[in-house]
Amino acid sequence: MMSKKVVLITGASRGIGNATARYLAGQKKQVLATARSQQLLDELKDSHPRRIDCVACDLLNAASLQKIIDHVRDQNLEISALIHNAGGLVTKPFRELSDQDWNAMWNMNVMSAVRLLRALLPFFAKNAHIVTIGSMGGYQGSSKYPGLSAYSTSKGALSIWSECMATELKNDGISVNCLCLGAVQTEMFSAAFPGMKAPMKPDDMARFVGDFALNGHQFMNGKVLPVTLSDP
Repeated sequence: MMSKKVVLITGASRGIGNATARYLAGQKKQVLATARSQQLLDELKDSHPRRIDCVACDLLNAASLQKIIDHVRDQNLEISALIHNAGGLVTKPFRELSDQDWNAMWNMNVMSAVRLLRALLPFFAKNAHIVTIGSMGGYQGSSKYPGLSAYSTSKGALSIWSECMATELKNDGISVNCLCLGAVQTEMFSAAFPGMKAPMKPDDMARFVGDFALNGHQFMNGKVLPVTLSDP
């Protein structure tokens, strides 16, 4: 049986991940979406039932992560692109951050990507593209903001990890790039910057992220790219 190529998107229940899944499905791409909320994933699948398949999963839980592995294997899927959008946010002044807060940011924003890629490496298609979704907060030289030290540090680590993976996986025909996104009007942005209005909506950024995942690796590999209209 021939395998079916899919674009895997994590953190697809809302925001940029959700909008990117819908955009790619509209471009007639097969999408495998994952997030923790089964209800929100069901709503996403209903938007494009022939193009979007969903697996509810907590990337921080090994038993839950196994559900994605089993689904990819059992459905004979090949991952042509992975958009790793899943992540979390802790907003606290540095003096109030506990070890638990730092560990949470490391696990949500770095180790979720590490564990997922390690588990799914055998299922990537030739010439696949991995796109990690970073943040301008983790981009060297960008403005930094009070309360976001743990978040920004973890996103900076994700950027460096992406560069390392591009080198390690080059001989496997897998490209890896990191997009450091600026202000987009999502729930996470509102939590980080209460009362501020972002210049871009999730649907706008989704078009860029989706197109980059499909085509960006034809032009670059191992790059950490700022994608922003403003500061942040």
